[in-house]
Amino acid sequence: MSTLNRSRVALIACPDYAPERVNEAVSRGLSLLGGARQFVREGEQILLKPNILAGEPPDSAVTTHPAVFQAVARHLLETGATLTYGDSPGLGKPAVVAQRSGLAAAADALGISLADMETPQTVSFTEGQLIKQFTLASGVLAADGIVSLPKLKSHGLTRLTGAIKNQFGCIPGILKAEFHTRLPEVEPFSQMLVDLNTLLRPRLFVMDAIVAMEGNGPRSGDPRTLGVLLLSSDPVALDAVASRLIALDPLMVPPIDQGQAMGLGRAQDVEIVGDPLEDHVCADFVVNRQSGAPSRRRWMALSALREFIVPRPVIDESRCTRCGTCIRVCPVTPKALQFSSRLNAAPQHDYARCIRCYCCQEMCPEGAIDIKTPLLGRLIRRQ
Repeated sequence: MSTLNRSRVALIACPDYAPERVNEAVSRGLSLLGGARQFVREGEQILLKPNILAGEPPDSAVTTHPAVFQAVARHLLETGATLTYGDSPGLGKPAVVAQRSGLAAAADALGISLADMETPQTVSFTEGQLIKQFTLASGVLAADGIVSLPKLKSHGLTRLTGAIKNQFGCIPGILKAEFHTRLPEVEPFSQMLVDLNTLLRPRLFVMDAIVAMEGNGPRSGDPRTLGVLLLSSDPVALDAVASRLIALDPLMVPPIDQGQAMGLGRAQDVEIVGDPLEDHVCADFVVNRQSGAPSRRRWMALSALREFIVPRPVIDESRCTRCGTCIRVCPVTPKALQFSSRLNAAPQHDYARCIRCYCCQEMCPEGAIDIKTPLLGRLIRRQ
């Protein structure tokens, strides 16, 4: 295939978050893609969409690092565009989590205002292959375009969270939980993410993979230095390169698989420019690499065996502080977990109600919830 028809991803080595190095890396990456003016024009209002899952400090690797945010913003401001920024976190006010993550200070230093990520506005999307209507934050719809700043992290439901999934934060607050209830299986949930990206069409994606998160992500995992930035206008191609960076088959990541199948972008035959991928591959990155298991639809149908097969969230009582965050974010009604009648006991899951969306694991501030596969499920996966 001609390189003119291939998606291009710029992979730029950047060993740390020293502002001058990050700025140089972003500049180089943008140049390889044709420059910032390929994506943003003078006079436009552009929304910067970082990943601000929760109000955690930059060195926790939970959120897009402020140094990456500032470097991208500086280059876009040079085009004459007006910038806003924002994300709708899984829990908490956008302004509060932006402050705690260091992104508010980074934005304030450049005169960039926080977009309205709380007021909902419903839009029709007849072109959607699965979802025909979305409710989005009004600040998203007020922008002429979006530049997405994802963070490379492991994820309990989708294995990897990156460019495609970053746009889920354009849906305000608890409305995101409704999609977990409506689409409890990972394949249709991923199709929804693809439709959302097709509607929003971010112009550019700059992934912070200088320090990624492995293990019990996307909030409670461990920081892991990968030392690269990834830039592309194709979120499927970018996520595919990110998967290869951690030695994971891209088509094992449902949003990538569905993104390619639904025409959002390319996972294969991607042109990588900049630095060699093979120099930065992290083969022992901790992420779910299990394959060959029956679909969750089949498991859910096997009600008699479901509790012995399907991966489920499990609370470590020794780490649980009984804060109740997991109960508040659970999208199931009645809740799939509640406080026990036992004094000082951790919340208890009702696995018969649990839809395995892993929202509780994702948002636990203490890292007290992990996803574990029962013995029979582990044995089936080995077949």
